[in-house]
Amino acid sequence: MNSAPRVARSTARTDASQWACFFCQHARPQAQPSRPRFPLAGGMRRHISSSMPRREAAPPPRPQTLGQGAQAPSMEQIRAHYSRKNRTVAYYTMSLILGTVALSYGSVPLYKMICQTTGWGGQPIRAHGGSYEGEISSRLVPVTSANRIRVTFNASVSDELPWKFVPQQREVRVLPGETALAFYKAENRGDKDIIGVATYSVTPAQCAPYFSKIQCFCFEEQRLNAGETVDMPVFFYLDPDLLNDLNMKGVETVTLNYTFFKARYDNNGRFKAPAII
Repeated sequence: MNSAPRVARSTARTDASQWACFFCQHARPQAQPSRPRFPLAGGMRRHISSSMPRREAAPPPRPQTLGQGAQAPSMEQIRAHYSRKNRTVAYYTMSLILGTVALSYGSVPLYKMICQTTGWGGQPIRAHGGSYEGEISSRLVPVTSANRIRVTFNASVSDELPWKFVPQQREVRVLPGETALAFYKAENRGDKDIIGVATYSVTPAQCAPYFSKIQCFCFEEQRLNAGETVDMPVFFYLDPDLLNDLNMKGVETVTLNYTFFKARYDNNGRFKAPAII
C-alpha cells in the first residue's frame, strides 16, 4: 500500500524535471569522475617502473693475458728499452742546446752580412768584394740629368770611450753615380792607448740599398795612442738605380751616421764586434 504514493511522487519529480527550464537543468552540478587515490598512483608508478628494463652493471674488465707460447719481458729487457729512450731524449736535448748556442753566436755576423748585402736596417751596401766588384766601373757614371742629392754627416761616441769624433765637413752634394770623398777626425783624449770600432747607418732607410761604400773604417779596429789624432776617410757613391725607385721620389737629403765604441774582446783575446744599432 505504501508503494503507490512512492510511485506517484517519483512520477511527479520526473515530470517536474522534464518541465524545468533549460538553464536550470544545465546549472545543476554534474557528477565528476573520482580521481584515483594515492594507492592507485603508487600502483601506476610500480607498473611503470616494472615495465622499464633495468640496466645491468658492466662486468669488470678482464686482465689481458699473453697468448699461447708468449713470455713476459724480463727486467733486463725493460731496463734496456727505457735506456734507449733516455739516450734518444738526451741526444735531442743536446742537439737543441748546441743549435741554440751556435745561432746566438752567429746571429750578429749573419745579420751584419745580410744588412750590408741588402741594405736592411739602414746599413749601406759594401760595394767592394764579391761578384759585385766587376760592376762598379759600369755604375760609376754620373747621371747629369738628375738633381744633386745632399749628403750630410753625423758622428757620436760611446760614453765609455774618451774620444772626440767629428766629421770634417758638414755636407756634400753628389749626383747619382758620382763618387765622393769625406773625412772624419778622431782624437784620443785619454791617458791610455785605446782601440775603438765604429758602426754606421743611413737615413732615410729606403736610401740605404743605394748608398755604396767603396772604402771606409767601419767595423775595423782603430787603435789610437794617448793624445793621438787621426783622419778617417769615407769613399762612397749613390747607385743610379735609386732614380727608378718610387720610394726615393722626393728624397733630397741623406744622412750618414757613425758611432764609435770601445773594442771588446772575449776570454781568448779575440775581437768582438759591437752590436748593430
